Amino acid sequence: MRVGTRPRIALTMGDVAGIGPEVIVRACVDSRLEDLVVPIVVGHPAILERAIRLVNARLKVREVSSLKEAAGEPGAICCWNPGRDDVVDVPPGTNDPRSGRGAYDYLVGAIRGALAGEIDAITTAPLSKAALHLADLKYPGHTEILAVECGVKQFGMMLYLPKGESVRSPNGLGVVHVTLHTSIRSVPGLLTSEGVTEKIVLIDEFMREMGCGKPRVGVCALNPHAGEEGLFGEEERTIIEPGVAKAGQLGIEARGPYPADTLLKRAVGGEFDAVVAMYHDQGHIALKLIAFESAVNVTLGL
Repeated sequence: MRVGTRPRIALTMGDVAGIGPEVIVRACVDSRLEDLVVPIVVGHPAILERAIRLVNARLKVREVSSLKEAAGEPGAICCWNPGRDDVVDVPPGTNDPRSGRGAYDYLVGAIRGALAGEIDAITTAPLSKAALHLADLKYPGHTEILAVECGVKQFGMMLYLPKGESVRSPNGLGVVHVTLHTSIRSVPGLLTSEGVTEKIVLIDEFMREMGCGKPRVGVCALNPHAGEEGLFGEEERTIIEPGVAKAGQLGIEARGPYPADTLLKRAVGGEFDAVVAMYHDQGHIALKLIAFESAVNVTLGL
C-alpha cells in the first residue's frame, strides 16, 4: 500500500524504556528519509513526544487510528498506538512488564498490518527480552514472534551486509544461525542435520532474491578446528556434514563444515556469498566487528 512511489514502513517502537524511541526520532529527522519512504511509528505517541523533546527535534506527532490512515506529511511523524497507556509510567532504563507488553503489542500490530497489505515492510527498534518475560510473554525475541504471527515453522535470523559494505562479494554477505537465543551449553543438543539443511535452504533462497545466481554457502563447524577428526567433538561428522550433504542433493552449492574463524574471514574476502553459523555469537561477532553500523537483521522464511 504505497504512497505514490514511496513504500510505507512501520517503525515499531520496541521497549519504551530503551533507546528505540530516540533512535526512531533521530532517523526521522534525516532529510533523506522523507524522499525514500513513508515512516509510520507503531508505539505510544506520548513516548514519541518525549523522545522528540530529548533530542530537540523539529517534528510534530500526528496520531492516527489505524495504519491505513497514516500518510506522509512534511515535518510530522504519523504514530499509531495498538497498545496500552500504562507504558508512559515506565521509568527509562528499567525492565518492566508494561513495556514488555507494549513492545509485543507494537510488533504484533505491525505484523498484522503487513499481512493485511496496509504497510510494505517493518523495521524494528530493540525490545527487552527480560521485559517480555516479565509480561509472561515467553519469546526469545523478535524472530520468534514474527514466525508465530506469520504461521511459519521454518525460519531463521540472518545478519546481512550489503555489497560494498566491507565485503568483497558482489551480492553482499548473509550469515544465518542454526540456533539463536539460547545458552552455549544447550547448543550441541539443539543441533540437527535437518536444522542445518533448513538454514542452508533459507539463506540460499534469500541470496537468489538478492540477485545471486548460484549462491556459494559456507557452513561453520561447531568445534575448534572443525572437530579435528573427532578429537574435539563429533558434531561435525554426525550432524553438520550430513546436513550439508543433503543441501547439495537439493542442488545448493554448500560446502563445509569449516573452522568458523577462517571461514568467516574467507567469506568477507569474497569466497562465499553466505555463511551458516551454528550459534548466535559465532556469526554475530565477526559481522559486528567489521560493520557494526551497517549490518541488518533480516528474518528469513516469512
